[in-house]
Amino acid sequence: MLILTSDKIELPSPSSSSSSTTSTPALVVSTSGMSGDHRPVIRYPSEYVKLNIGGSLHYTTISTLRKHDTMLRAMFSGRMDVHTDTEGWILIDRCGKHFGTILNFLRDGSVALPESTKEITELLAEAKYYCINELAESCEQALLRKEREAEPICRVALITSQREEQLLISSTTKPVVKLLINRHNNKYSYTSTSDDNLLKNIELFDKMSLRFNGRVLFIKDVIGSIEICCWTFYGHGRKVGEVCCHSIVYTTDKKHTKVEFPEARIYEETLNILLYEHRNGPDQELMQATSSRGAVGGGPPCTSDEEEGERTGLARLRTNKQNTN
Repeated sequence: MLILTSDKIELPSPSSSSSSTTSTPALVVSTSGMSGDHRPVIRYPSEYVKLNIGGSLHYTTISTLRKHDTMLRAMFSGRMDVHTDTEGWILIDRCGKHFGTILNFLRDGSVALPESTKEITELLAEAKYYCINELAESCEQALLRKEREAEPICRVALITSQREEQLLISSTTKPVVKLLINRHNNKYSYTSTSDDNLLKNIELFDKMSLRFNGRVLFIKDVIGSIEICCWTFYGHGRKVGEVCCHSIVYTTDKKHTKVEFPEARIYEETLNILLYEHRNGPDQELMQATSSRGAVGGGPPCTSDEEEGERTGLARLRTNKQNTN
């Protein structure tokens, strides 16, 4: 059995006993006997010790390693065997990723734990291996707190400025769906179905956020000063689709604002931007094929389905009238 002590001795030169001592600290093996029983004794020529923890190299004092009642104290007090290489590094067959954290705990009695649950679990395993009970308890308590704290799985960005919106869209590699919803951007009274359709648009946005979280970045804009209810779709940082859900309708006495719920068109545009997943860069042919009318290339502004139908009907009436004449 190897016995470790902290006695400081001078190292003899390997070539001659009259040579000067070496400058590099190393473990020296000598023999001491009691009642004729000889056994190897390992003495440290320095208060410092070199540790190789799974390839991660550390240099610390023996007093730090003996400061707490742990397996490291047992190793460096002669109660456990240690293994050294030819350069004097003491080898411990463990991962050295968190050994720096362990040394800081031994020095100060406390240490800041990692943020990641995975890293806390790794540190807990190392603390248990080295029998550092206080650190292991701290890790277990931190893991319990993280279990109680429900981390949000689905995140929706609520933008605070136009600049923030541009940064979000340009910095992400995911397709983007933005819903601008601001009921107060209205000069006229709403039609009877508008409030219900506003809620339907919001509910669909929430459902899609849950359905496609992780694949699509969802942004909600409640500070826009132009539109009332408008969906915008982005791929590779460029707008490729837009669905406006409001329009102005004319009655005999006054104008009204009408909000619609074009569910099929919203789903169609959402499926289109999913084509931009897992693509390295902009694809002009894809963008041209999936772009809505007016969304790319400076086309006319979006209109509601009802307005399009009215315009088509008026065109037919004019054609019929010309044919009759």
